[in-house]
Amino acid sequence: MKKVLIFYAAYGGGHLSAARSIKEYIENNYNDVEIRLVDCVKYVNKALDKLTTTAYNEMAKKAPWAWGKIYSNSQKGVFAKVSNGSNKMMAMKLNKLLQEYNPDLIISTHPFGSQMCTVLKEKGKIHAKIATVMTDYAPHDQWLVNANIVDYFFVAHEGMKQDLIEKGIDKNKVFATGIPLSNRFLKSYHKKEILDELGLEENKKTVLFFAGR
Repeated sequence: MKKVLIFYAAYGGGHLSAARSIKEYIENNYNDVEIRLVDCVKYVNKALDKLTTTAYNEMAKKAPWAWGKIYSNSQKGVFAKVSNGSNKMMAMKLNKLLQEYNPDLIISTHPFGSQMCTVLKEKGKIHAKIATVMTDYAPHDQWLVNANIVDYFFVAHEGMKQDLIEKGIDKNKVFATGIPLSNRFLKSYHKKEILDELGLEENKKTVLFFAGR
């Protein structure tokens, strides 16, 4: 039986949602695969995970412009050096899980997971294939740290694929598949039944508002 390890990090819900969707698809389509879903930051340091995810949630709610600036700057200068350096140190803690589980394939929906695994693979501590699922619509450089060691990149659209190729990544390693979605988005629904259930009228336009906390 093949083993698949899926890493995510709880900065917003997108990375986890993508990881769950990948797990759901594999479970529904392959009988000979064992899958494990792990928050890579929480696994290596629970205190760091709590501090950084709390900071992210507060900034996303109260000062999104500040988070945007940090995110943009994290691909260069001091931010990038600190991030890359800390991931090298945390990689050694992640190695315990990888040695115990011994996966054939590692899928990461957050750049930290890919970065830590490429550090270990470069040192010869793991030999699994590494797949990075980029849950962004633009190729932020944090996703591309040690890109030469990553075996597969899955991106949101053809434009991102071309961007990665222009950055020197082998075109045979990049696949424009879109961001993973749950199977529930593929289901068909009867419009009139839903309108009746919600007390809406078919001959009137319906405006739907989405919001987050």
